[in-house]
Amino acid sequence: MSAQLDTLPRYRRMAIADLDVVESVERMVYTHPWTRGNFTDSLAAGYHCHVMECDNRIVGYCVMMIAVDEAHLLNLSIAAPLQRRGLGSELLGFGIKQARDCGARSIYLEVRASNIAALALYKRYGFAEIGVRRAYYPVHTGRENAVTMEMKL
Repeated sequence: MSAQLDTLPRYRRMAIADLDVVESVERMVYTHPWTRGNFTDSLAAGYHCHVMECDNRIVGYCVMMIAVDEAHLLNLSIAAPLQRRGLGSELLGFGIKQARDCGARSIYLEVRASNIAALALYKRYGFAEIGVRRAYYPVHTGRENAVTMEMKL
């Protein structure tokens, strides 16, 4: 995957046919990635699953559950070689718009306490820390806390 992008991002619904690429990105980005089953279940449940494409290739994706007036951002990922170029911010903005368009009044998420870049991104967009889930995420040497965040829309 080249680190250069020639086109602006575009979004489309994630499809089963995308899962080989999505799963590959997921494994490159996380030490404890979602499984194909996690993505398949999210699609089957009707969650808002979108891929971000640049130059006709998938460079990121997000999975959001929206019910009544709440949205839960479950996964937001950018391919490792393309991180720190504003694509995560662009994708988060897209997700926030989706939540608003569906009538959500708040978005919730959990993020690893050690993920300083993600915490900073979410705070820039107006997410506030509302709690901590102790030992929420697996790590190689045990478990790590998650910071729970909320953004009012």
